[in-house]
Amino acid sequence: MTTAKPPASHPARVEKSDAEWRAQLTEQQYQVTRRHGTERAFTGCFWDHHEEGRYLCVCCGTPLFASGQKYESGSGWPSWWQPIDEANLALRRDASHGMLRTEVLCAACDAHLGHVFDDGPPPTGLRYCINSASLRFEPKG
Repeated sequence: MTTAKPPASHPARVEKSDAEWRAQLTEQQYQVTRRHGTERAFTGCFWDHHEEGRYLCVCCGTPLFASGQKYESGSGWPSWWQPIDEANLALRRDASHGMLRTEVLCAACDAHLGHVFDDGPPPTGLRYCINSASLRFEPKG
């Protein structure tokens, strides 16, 4: 007998004015998450981070990625092969900068996180390439 998997739960919506986001976030966090910016490769605080724990949305605290699925992609940005829960992410087509990519956003607050590519390791073959400025780390325990 198989047990049905419960449906994924979606995080509660978080909506704030632009002034509220500006007051809450650093300038870099604001530019990345609210203005779809990107930090330079090898400059973010989590690209070479190896502590065990969870990575949360810097804007609203939604759990996004776990250290157990993080890997060294060589890209200069922290990378994961899967999120904690796909329901916590929203994906959107991004045709900016002359490229066709898939943008990754927080499903709760629409914060720009980064992009996902299909050149990652098994078992998913995905590379969630995420800006450190869009994340807050919560150590295990």
